[in-house]
Amino acid sequence: MNLLLDFLGLLVIIIYSYVEALVKLFIPAKRKSISGEIVLITGAGHGLGRLTAYKFAKQQSRLVLWDINKHGIEETAEACRKLGATTYAFVVDCSNREEIYSTAEKVKRDVGDVSILVNNAGVVAAADLLSTQDNLIQKTFEVNILAHHWTTKAFLPAMMKKNHGHIVTVASAGGHVVVPFLVSYCSSKFAAVGFHKSLTQELSALGKDGIKTSCLCPVFINTGFIKRPSSRLLPTLEPDKVASKLMDGILCNQKMIFVPPFVKCSLFLERILPERALKAMEKFLKIKFDAVVGYGGKEN
Repeated sequence: MNLLLDFLGLLVIIIYSYVEALVKLFIPAKRKSISGEIVLITGAGHGLGRLTAYKFAKQQSRLVLWDINKHGIEETAEACRKLGATTYAFVVDCSNREEIYSTAEKVKRDVGDVSILVNNAGVVAAADLLSTQDNLIQKTFEVNILAHHWTTKAFLPAMMKKNHGHIVTVASAGGHVVVPFLVSYCSSKFAAVGFHKSLTQELSALGKDGIKTSCLCPVFINTGFIKRPSSRLLPTLEPDKVASKLMDGILCNQKMIFVPPFVKCSLFLERILPERALKAMEKFLKIKFDAVVGYGGKEN
């Protein structure tokens, strides 16, 4: 009897959720204020991280910017100050756990408790697996996923205490669907998506619903991160557009942010299409980029 009642209750929730999702298509989500929030962005010295910092600066947030590149992070910080934001810049190697922890202590002591953490720093090695050097594989995982653990462990306790905060994971469409010659990168981004989902569920289980989470999953972005990407259907995104979508998602507490949104269709097709059809679709899409293949060859 209890099982039947629980099942009926679940069915009601499922139906209600679909109706709610349909209504939200026509009613804009309420946007929260992040004025005065202390925001830490890793990898803020260039590309998407830099543009995301600009978006937060325009929201009157207080910024803590991390990057391994001293010149890049200082440039970003200066531009954010010109936009009116109080900004602190730190040179940090996000592949180094001890450096993350020690700099986090400086931030807490000199700036305050971080309430929005944007794990954006990332690296990529575009090559077939056998041509990828071991140290690059290790670096990919250290920056793209292990650093997320260390930064979150450093700043989550203060968020837990106040039951207030937001943890943002910058992943990739490559964390859901894969392409050849990005084995290490896609593996690390699958881990990043899993980190976001697991952390989200864990915070809910602990009753910390005041701490929000978001995960950004874009296709190729025109930042030079991946060289000369192209596809028949998938666009190469401009970084400012992606930064705007990320900011919209954060302000609306959106859990999973796909850019463009139709990437979600690829996930559905991957689950329902036979293997032969998936291979045909891969050939049809013709996803290409520069990659080292077979001891120095190139995929153009």
